[in-house]
Amino acid sequence: MAEPRVPTVERFFPAHAELQARFDREARRMPVDASGAEAFEAWRTATRRHLSAITGIDSMRPADARPVVTESVRCDGYVRQRMEMHTEPDVVMPLYALLPDDLQAGERRPVVIAPHGHGSGGKNMTAGRRDIPAVADTIEKHNGAYAERYAQAGLIVFASDARAFGERREPVGQANDEDSFMRSTFTPLNHAAISLGQTVTGMWTWYMMRLVDYVQTRDDCDPERIGCAGLSGGGLQTLWLAAMDDRICAAVVSGYFYGYRDSLLDMNSNCGCNYVPGLWQAVDMGDLGALIAPRPLLIETGDEDPLNGARGLDNVYEQVSITRDAYELLDAGELLVHDVQPGEHQWFGVTAEPWMVEQLTGERPTT
Repeated sequence: MAEPRVPTVERFFPAHAELQARFDREARRMPVDASGAEAFEAWRTATRRHLSAITGIDSMRPADARPVVTESVRCDGYVRQRMEMHTEPDVVMPLYALLPDDLQAGERRPVVIAPHGHGSGGKNMTAGRRDIPAVADTIEKHNGAYAERYAQAGLIVFASDARAFGERREPVGQANDEDSFMRSTFTPLNHAAISLGQTVTGMWTWYMMRLVDYVQTRDDCDPERIGCAGLSGGGLQTLWLAAMDDRICAAVVSGYFYGYRDSLLDMNSNCGCNYVPGLWQAVDMGDLGALIAPRPLLIETGDEDPLNGARGLDNVYEQVSITRDAYELLDAGELLVHDVQPGEHQWFGVTAEPWMVEQLTGERPTT
């Protein structure tokens, strides 16, 4: 038996307990103010300004979208167009536009923006690219083709590559093997961004805002009926976009609504895209949800989702309660829906898909 090459450490001295104590001392210094409507609006204005600064949104550079369509493919009930548009002067975002077959010339349809999560191959999972075997597997695992289903329900849908995913991977992850294709490069991107006063969260929110800008210029899109729906990292994007941009009139946040202490401090090996300097000192996730009030918001939770943290649903319910205070203040309690489904980390859609169609069209699907 080989001799050990390092000594046995009899006692470790980690810093995690101190970080937990620091969280308890310093977290959530800008909690939602639900004492009255005027106080709430003042809180919303101040909080958005602060979040824009710490994420780097306020340092992003606007650009003309210059959209181009590079490919059109006829699919089951819709046409999938691959597009490219600029989100900053030198930054291009590839995306899919899913256009229902029955869309008539001159008609304006409601829109769903459908951001993807991790392990998705970028926009390919939500857009239903089962012709890519690795993507077909993740669609099956996560029930992930929700952009496709919204298009088949008659809505115009946009599914883009989040920065560091799909066609937007950084050089460190641009190999064409399956593992690289399905993964992302957000951690090295966030390291570099933080050192330059930006964050992946801010980038993603900015790009989604620029997509909303583009949607509102299209003759086939109703600029007043734009929803957003996403799972996991797509839930992050949905939550932040709806929290920061009132043009989103309905939102579905799936698999991404829980307290920061349990789910991102104690589980701090989770995805680097979650981390923003000073975020926890300002707000918790329920406060982000409160920024959306009184617009319709559906939160979808798997009752066995490990991302809920060690306390499980209690960690989720606490944050939903924070958000609910804002909705109740604004007499909009019925517009906040918390749908808890049996299962782990996935898009369920049982309630969320017909709910979004109803919010955007006024009609509840019969199937």
